[in-house]
Amino acid sequence: MHENNEEEISRIKELESINLASPEIRDSVVSTKKSIEKENELLASKINTTLKTHNIKSFDIVGAIGAGKTEIISQIVEKLYTKYKILVICGDIITRVDANRIEAHNADTVQINTGRECALNAYHIHQIIKNKDLNKYDLLFIENVGNLICPSDFILGTDKRIVVVSITEGEWVIEKHPMLFKMSDIAVINKIDLKERLGTNVDKMINDAKRINPNIEIITTSAKKDTNIDKLISHMGL
Repeated sequence: MHENNEEEISRIKELESINLASPEIRDSVVSTKKSIEKENELLASKINTTLKTHNIKSFDIVGAIGAGKTEIISQIVEKLYTKYKILVICGDIITRVDANRIEAHNADTVQINTGRECALNAYHIHQIIKNKDLNKYDLLFIENVGNLICPSDFILGTDKRIVVVSITEGEWVIEKHPMLFKMSDIAVINKIDLKERLGTNVDKMINDAKRINPNIEIITTSAKKDTNIDKLISHMGL
């Protein structure tokens, strides 16, 4: 993004986000959004090329707050840290709580605090990897900011995107958030150990994901109980 346009773009995005864009500037809003998306895609492509050059496998993990992203990543890291050198980039509004949790399982971590921004974008990731010695790493996990809407606006240049939901979010959560499932390679339905207690219709969730994206791989897990984490690792090609 060009520096002299940042203030104007920030204001336009704010207007759009609260539906105050007037008819006079609506075309500008649309064109600006398309320009931002294009620049993000170009930078994401550059990131992917850089990671591939260093033989780093990369995964973007998205999902709502409390779905279990951090616990799943922690479990994966714990199982793989003797085999791979792992870097984890954590996105959150504030604090490094998630980064600290993952770091305790023997991964290098970097916390990005986004403030008012509700998703990571390629610029965030580029700023990290250009300042890291990538020769030290085999795997990169990116834990996106917790929600099921904003991350669909920005690809990050990873090999695969994994979307995590939990049965505590209700059996309609996938139906209500189709875009991330269209953009993802693997869907994880977590907290399966609570199925009988909650009565969530997991079959509906699976069928919704398949209807939205027939090519998506679906895995039911309980990160707390280590259920199917090995299966998830296998589907990730690790």
